[in-house]
Parts: sequence; C-alpha cells; structure tokens
Amino acid sequence: MTTDTTTVWTLDEVRAWFAGRIPDDWFDEITLSADRDEILVTGRVPAPSLAGDDEHDVDVAARARIEALREHTRGQRMAIADDAQRRWGRTVSWAVACGPVEERFTTANVPVMTRLRLDERRVLDTLIDAGVARSRSEALAWCVKLVGRHEAEWIEQLRTAMSAVADARAAGPQV
Repeated sequence: MTTDTTTVWTLDEVRAWFAGRIPDDWFDEITLSADRDEILVTGRVPAPSLAGDDEHDVDVAARARIEALREHTRGQRMAIADDAQRRWGRTVSWAVACGPVEERFTTANVPVMTRLRLDERRVLDTLIDAGVARSRSEALAWCVKLVGRHEAEWIEQLRTAMSAVADARAAGPQV
C-alpha cells in the first residue's frame, strides 16, 4: 500500500506503524525522530552484564551487542525501511542504543544551501584554517552541532512553541 506523501502524518502515527512492524524481541524501547527528509528509528537494547565496571570494557561489550544486532536484523530492517520510505516519503535511518553507547547505522546526509556575508564566511574559513573543518560545508555543520549542544534548552522551547501553534491551527475552524 502506498500513501500519498503529501498527506499530513503525526510522529505518533509513524511510531505506531513502526511498533507494529518491528519484531518485539529486537528492542526494549523504540524512539523516533523526524524532519522533512528523514525518519530516525532508535532502538534500545539491554546492556550486557559484566563482572567489572571498567568503562572501556562496558563500551566494547555494548558495541559488540549493537554490531551483532545490526548484522542479525539487516535484511528485515531494510525491508521495513523500504516499506516505510514508500509510505511516509522520507528516508529511514536506524540507530541502536546499548548502555552508554548509541550507534547510528545509516543516516541521511542532506545538503543545505545558504547565503553568507563576508564576516560569516570568515568564521567558516577560520575553522578551516585552524584544522577544525576541511570545508565550509563541514565548518557550517560543526557550527550547527555546537549551537544544538549549547542551546538545546532554547531549541526545545522553540519546538514546544511550534507544536502549540500547530495544535491551535488544527483546533481552529476548518475551511
């Protein structure tokens, strides 16, 4: 079944669809993130139990568990992703969290165009000259990550406000 990709859908609807499609024994919990281009499905698996609590050993064990799950589920995950991509009109990416480790298997790398003035380009060029980034594109991505990390609370307030506006529009008169 193909859904018209112009149809408005909610993240809850997408989450429910994935919950119905993903086998129950894969993950303890599933979280979804989405934007205009991509749906990221993150599954949490239990951390392996170790005799000691050496951080390096915990990290190695978690990464081994993630890699085993990745290989074991590859074919089915790709089939689910293909169906979801047709249905929702977005690239589907996968990630697994295990203990303190989260690994993304595939994620979309989407180009974004922007126009920058001299002073803004100089910031990017400084990052390149300092070896922080190899290109303006990489420097801009670095800046976006930095803002996301240091202004996460403010960004979340914006998202909440936009969600409230969307709810108000939906509750308004239908023309």
